Amino acid sequence: MSEKVVIIGGGAAGPKTAAKLRRIRPDILIELYTQEDIISYSACGLPYFIENIIQNPQTLILRTPEDFKKQNINIFTKHRCIKVNTEEKNVVIKNLETNEDFNVSYDVLVIATGAVPVIPNIQGVNLKNIFKLRTIQDGINVKQKMRTSKRAVLIGGGYISIETMEALISNNIDVTLIEKHSHILKMFDEDLAQMVQDYIIGRNPGQAHILTNENVIKFEGNKNGEVEKVITESGKIIEADFVVLGTGVRPNTDFLKDSGIKLGVYNSIKVDNTMKTNKQSVYAVGDCTHDFNLVTNRHVWVPLGSTANKEGRCAAINIAGENCIFEGILNSTITKYFDLTISIIGISKKEADKLGFQSEYAIVTKRDKAGYMPDTGTMTLKLLVDKYNHTILGLQGIGEGDVNQRINTVIPAILGKTKIETFMNLDLPYAPPYSPAIDPVLNAAQIVYQKIND
Repeated sequence: MSEKVVIIGGGAAGPKTAAKLRRIRPDILIELYTQEDIISYSACGLPYFIENIIQNPQTLILRTPEDFKKQNINIFTKHRCIKVNTEEKNVVIKNLETNEDFNVSYDVLVIATGAVPVIPNIQGVNLKNIFKLRTIQDGINVKQKMRTSKRAVLIGGGYISIETMEALISNNIDVTLIEKHSHILKMFDEDLAQMVQDYIIGRNPGQAHILTNENVIKFEGNKNGEVEKVITESGKIIEADFVVLGTGVRPNTDFLKDSGIKLGVYNSIKVDNTMKTNKQSVYAVGDCTHDFNLVTNRHVWVPLGSTANKEGRCAAINIAGENCIFEGILNSTITKYFDLTISIIGISKKEADKLGFQSEYAIVTKRDKAGYMPDTGTMTLKLLVDKYNHTILGLQGIGEGDVNQRINTVIPAILGKTKIETFMNLDLPYAPPYSPAIDPVLNAAQIVYQKIND
């Protein structure tokens, strides 16, 4: 039985592993090392802190080192793991305050180092007032600069940029979002992504601007070294008081070179369904690991806080000698832009085509409640089904109506491989404040079933 468990990383998965393991095994030694000065915080809440929905950044900290100390879990902040020696069963830790290196032995090692921002190789990217948005300090820096600014540029069209755009526009900042692909939200099909783009621009005309198929080639600064212009490949020049990079993240696994630990998709750590790596007594959890997509039956890399917490819990159970299997993910994601909900589960039509699925889809735009109800909202759903086995491959939903309810209805149907002819007859509850007589998601199912059988 394990006597000493060493955890590397203090974002979501590492602290979750530590807390769950302590509840099961009060007798073992647990040490957690993180290069940051805080642990167990929600990076997902940063845009809402910038917007001022959350006023105190400390609210985003779920537990402090002192909280863990009360559980007899030893936390070492400002300590970075620089090497893993799997044969000797130790890690090399650098104290970032003293610059001292020292070895820490382990019986079980859990790697939970998360992901790090991708900094694009663009001339001038190191100018002042060009921010990433990954840590609480990043959020504080953006919020402070926003208070004395009028114009901002966001690079990248994913969730973090959409959420940050809302935050900035809510604070009277003119925002230009630049996306190198043909549309924002590249995980969505272009038709639904275009609806989101139209909503953003239509809601804040003259204040919200979106440029697609544009590559940024240069940031220009003033005499103080502060960014003031963003230049694109097509020759556009956008003035900016500050820039936020939403160009994605990558697994934080560079330090595993020569460790013998196998890497996979995007250099994420390969794990089995118990969160074990290929090396004895070494587990990996969270954004540094790959996941198994339950729709495509392929390994993917999808960094999500919800997944990180589930994986940390599962690893802890297995380390404690009990049994937990983490089956995989559906790539379930959701966000919002003001009153517009934006969500996807499973795969899109374009991804299905790329992977060789023969699929059919239906798009419906419906109210989420009976039309005569005063608080009804409209939503658009795109339901994707496999032509041959009639199982659901994915659902995309956007709208001011209750999209989340429909997404949550479809998730168990995908997991259970429910056929569309069964799903479309689900006895979903009906009352005017909650749904039309035929729920929009069932209406989409009826249409796609008819298309498959024509």
